[in-house]
Amino acid sequence: MIFVTLGTQDKSFERLLKAIDRAIDDGTIKDKVVVQAGFTKYKSKNMEIFSEVSKDEFDKYLKEAKLVITHGGVGSIVGALKYHKKVIAAPRLAKYKEHTNDHQKQIIDEFTKEGYIIPLKDFTKIDKVIKKAESFKPKEYKSGQEEFKKLISDYIDKEDHISWYNRDKKVILTALINLLVFSILGIFDVNIYLAFTISYILSCLLLYLLKNKKLNSPLTVIVCFYLIEGLSLLLLVTNLHLSFILAKTLINFMVVIIYHFLDKRN
Repeated sequence: MIFVTLGTQDKSFERLLKAIDRAIDDGTIKDKVVVQAGFTKYKSKNMEIFSEVSKDEFDKYLKEAKLVITHGGVGSIVGALKYHKKVIAAPRLAKYKEHTNDHQKQIIDEFTKEGYIIPLKDFTKIDKVIKKAESFKPKEYKSGQEEFKKLISDYIDKEDHISWYNRDKKVILTALINLLVFSILGIFDVNIYLAFTISYILSCLLLYLLKNKKLNSPLTVIVCFYLIEGLSLLLLVTNLHLSFILAKTLINFMVVIIYHFLDKRN
């Protein structure tokens, strides 16, 4: 039996299942194929597909499988290696909207270099990769090698492969709520600079709550940003004749970008 696991990402990885389906149709794969598909919606007469399986069922399929085909998630790869399984790993790619970035390519490269897995990068060559798996002898992965898993995670963080959205999503959410509060207060004819002040204070408090820790910036920096944003709003409206909403939108956009580069502790 071949067990395919696509993880729990909220994006489809239909491309991999289509490649496996083709390999079944052309006779490359003759074994039963069971799929934990997660978010991927795919129908096939060739495979037994489940959106989710319990942990016990997942472990059962891993134990029974003679081959595991997975996406490039560290947890999925390590889970199969702990059961001493042959693993074929295929990276989710941003250009196909399978992930927010291409960091799974680096993960797979690192596991491949160590001799743990076989990479599947060109899906048109899945037949050759599956045949290679028949004679492949993976390096034994011991449970004590958690430092390798940590090395992979640290490598991704260090090289900044995590997407802007994943890294800065709390700041982005705060900026959107800031803009929403500012707009609502404007609708109710609240003085525009009072609306700006209220929305700014609320966004600072919200960011504090979302980050669940002390604000990284001291009070003087917060006040400076308040003054800079307020002055920018005034200049955009009076000099460039932009609407208050458009001006505030541009300012919030710039704040998110500046925050990304200034705050490396997100």
